[in-house]
Amino acid sequence: MLASDALGPTVCVGEIIVEIMATTPGDGFRQPQPLIGPFPSGAPLIFISQCGRMGGQAAMIGAVGADDFGALNLDRLRGDGVDTSAIAVDPELPTGSAFVRYRADGSRDFVFNIVHSAAGRFGWSDAVAALVGRAGHLHVMGSALSMPSACRVIERAAGLIKARGGSISVDPNLRKELALGAAAEAVFARLVGMADLLLPSGKELFRAAGMSPRAATEAEAVASLLERGVSEVVIKRGADGASACDATGAVHAAAFAVEEIDPTGAGDCFGGAYLTCRRLGMGVEQALTYACAAGARNVSIRGPAEGAGTRAELDAFIAAMGRAA
Repeated sequence: MLASDALGPTVCVGEIIVEIMATTPGDGFRQPQPLIGPFPSGAPLIFISQCGRMGGQAAMIGAVGADDFGALNLDRLRGDGVDTSAIAVDPELPTGSAFVRYRADGSRDFVFNIVHSAAGRFGWSDAVAALVGRAGHLHVMGSALSMPSACRVIERAAGLIKARGGSISVDPNLRKELALGAAAEAVFARLVGMADLLLPSGKELFRAAGMSPRAATEAEAVASLLERGVSEVVIKRGADGASACDATGAVHAAAFAVEEIDPTGAGDCFGGAYLTCRRLGMGVEQALTYACAAGARNVSIRGPAEGAGTRAELDAFIAAMGRAA
């Protein structure tokens, strides 16, 4: 069961970066080309910004450089009502970055500088301990587990937050450019075992369940996770909407029909909205509606987190937009 927002903020740990986007489709970055950005980015940042904008208590653990990119991200988080007291400012390393280019088929190529930037250099500190000591929920992004520093903080924070009656959610958020080593894979498995809410997309469901999609059905994977103690499994289906599964059954919500401008961050906004709604006491169906709206609104605006909506903005979006068939 997810802890109430009254217990303390939702905390997310991980990469805080800027994203710079190619304005033309193609394969990778082997020729000079026009770019746009920088945009505040990093899956944990996008998620926690949506939490803050949705009206939930929200806080972030990570690091930025003492540069304009770092200031850009801190300004964004603070403007969204996110507690930045546990974000370190590294005096030596630059803020992390990601260059992204879309291919003609909609897939993406990334060039990341995370592990060897300020984004990957932080650890347990007095500020982190103080934040974790009053947190009500920990949200884990699988992308953050590729950074040893974040992995250690996440695992330590998970035990402490659970011990004080808090809850944990996990979004596998797996990318080919950020492969996990054996140690991080073991941490991922332990965190899934501790999770109250799982937010997978596609084959991530089977990976979290420790099953093969060739040998098990979606229903079998969900049942296995529920038997292991996960209270809710919310499957993100993109243009096909989303499904929330628990011990009582499943609820499906259709997606909203929008023109897709930039799909980066859609799943992160979905997760931030769903979790915050649930922690604020909303039912599954209402939370799914807001989550689908948050994801759809974000893809309709260029920039990985530029479409993250406040509750009022999402209410207006829901009233104005039709659901996909």
